[in-house]
Amino acid sequence: MNELITAIILGIVEGLTEFLPVSSTGHLILATELLGYDAAYWAIFNIAIQPGAILAIVVLYRKLFWEMFTGFFRRDPVALAFVRNLLLAFIPAVALGLALGDYIEILLENAVVVAWALVIGGFAILLVERFAKPKESGGVANLTARQSLMVGFVQCLAMIPGVSRSGATIMGAMAMGVDRKTAAEFSFFLALPTLTGATVLQLVKHRDAVSANDLGLIAVGAFVSFIVAWAVIKAFLAVVTRYGFAPFAWYRIVVGGAALVWLALR
Repeated sequence: MNELITAIILGIVEGLTEFLPVSSTGHLILATELLGYDAAYWAIFNIAIQPGAILAIVVLYRKLFWEMFTGFFRRDPVALAFVRNLLLAFIPAVALGLALGDYIEILLENAVVVAWALVIGGFAILLVERFAKPKESGGVANLTARQSLMVGFVQCLAMIPGVSRSGATIMGAMAMGVDRKTAAEFSFFLALPTLTGATVLQLVKHRDAVSANDLGLIAVGAFVSFIVAWAVIKAFLAVVTRYGFAPFAWYRIVVGGAALVWLALR
């Protein structure tokens, strides 16, 4: 398949799935298997285009981020609490990611792990939706330090490909009583330090695998992921506010189940 088309397809997959509770990494791995891409060749590309999706969050919430940024230096209590909560949720991923980085990379090569994680994660979402009793939280800054730290620990489950970083953080927050909208936005905001840190770490670690000839394809993939993620984020909150997360849970179960069957029969 033409490399430009491949870059566009992977950019679309990244943008569609990065902030939904369906696992972007899992979908990129399954796309590689399904369409017959060279997984090793495109692995760094999949990491390198993540800044495109991250930029979508920055653009959509630019006003809030500017208020928090300027408020932090004014020692505004809301801004300080906002930054504190993001840092507390970010710390566990840093510690575990540095400690288990090599093991995580091995899992990234296993499509069967992805498929099982999609199915199990789907049922986990249904359980949280059924039994969690979220209450209006009033925004990310109003979460407690304990809630933020616990969300950070739950986020670490997403180091298993197919679990979904957004799914883990959103469901973890809801399980602690956080309302859907605040849980989703906390997941969005937490993506900035988490995905940026993971992207920089992997690109530095594998810098010899990226050549000047790859930059054009990476730029295309990142741009496509930005456009798609921007559209998805805008629609996502409206969908979950009205329908909850059950549609995403059933999607995970169907896709994961189909992938297991296909992987077993091929």
